[in-house]
Amino acid sequence: MSMSEPEAGLRGRLVDVGVELVAQEGAQALTLREIARRAGVSHGAPRRYFPTHLKLLSAIARRGFAELGERAKSAIADGTASPRAQLTALGRVYLEFALDNPGMYELMFRHDLLESGHLGLRDTSLPLFGVLVDLVGRARPDVNARLVAGALWANLHGIVQLWRWGSLQLATGADDFVPLLRSALDAHLGPEAAR
Repeated sequence: MSMSEPEAGLRGRLVDVGVELVAQEGAQALTLREIARRAGVSHGAPRRYFPTHLKLLSAIARRGFAELGERAKSAIADGTASPRAQLTALGRVYLEFALDNPGMYELMFRHDLLESGHLGLRDTSLPLFGVLVDLVGRARPDVNARLVAGALWANLHGIVQLWRWGSLQLATGADDFVPLLRSALDAHLGPEAAR
């Protein structure tokens, strides 16, 4: 059963409001009641489109994955650059997205909170990880690409968190995350000059 245009419009507006709210106040602010209030509808209205809070959070997170996916696609471009160059571009886009969108980033990767297997988020998040696995596998055919990609992703996530807290700047004296990205790639893929 498809939604009428006004219903689809309200569903989209609720998600839009959620995207704005997570950007302004973080994932903890995303309550059905607050989203309804900001959308100018009764507090029960969101339940017609999102029977559970998790379904609404999932719809909001999907917007973040769509944006990150588009940025990743643009960064990789036509795929003719070396796997290492593509990984560098992808890592930079990932770090920029995370640092520019901390609330959305936190929501997107809280699979414990979102129960991603039940809400379809795996369909949006795993393809991005698949790109990372593919590129790692092409850069280092001698390793378990899935595990190395997972370790690299965890490393990037750590850079995001520690950078946001100001810890990495203090510890390293860095004023830009790019040298940290290059060091992470060297740690997981080996020094660039040797490859």
